Amino acid sequence: MSKRSSHQSDRNPKKSSLKPIEGANRSLRSRLSLQGEFALALAPTVVILAVLAFVEVLSRQRLLFASLASSAFLIYLDPQHGTNTVRTLTISQLMAATIGLVTYLLFGSSYLSAGIAMILTITLMIVLDAVHPPAVATSLSFALRAGNETNLALFGLAVGVIALLIAIERCALWLLAYYSRSR
Repeated sequence: MSKRSSHQSDRNPKKSSLKPIEGANRSLRSRLSLQGEFALALAPTVVILAVLAFVEVLSRQRLLFASLASSAFLIYLDPQHGTNTVRTLTISQLMAATIGLVTYLLFGSSYLSAGIAMILTITLMIVLDAVHPPAVATSLSFALRAGNETNLALFGLAVGVIALLIAIERCALWLLAYYSRSR
């Protein structure tokens, strides 16, 4: 076991309890039937399309929300992974947006602003044990083109919608497991 995985298992024993399925190169997530995979992918797709429509009505800053599509896909991929908890998603995404906005306000839309935002975001995600990779893109988006503070509030609302997606995906997994046992 590497130092990193040993350290992670000390911090959170739930992360280390997962065992690979039939070989080290396979995903930790069991693959569902094709119909089950599409059913599980439906909720994130619909939620992201709704968030994009919502953003279009209230703001023209579409790219600020692109990382949320990656968040939704990660939630689809493994809704029960620690990276995809409501806590991890909200802390990392809102922190990244705030850091990106602050660096934008301090340094303008520049590589310096983006670099500082990215480094601070990664460091704080690790320190807070709230690592959600799409948040790095969020910090870059806000640092390079934040526009104004109202976008941060709008982004917060969108993160709330994505957090609800976690509950929807977990319910969908439960329903899929329940109905597959009934057959």
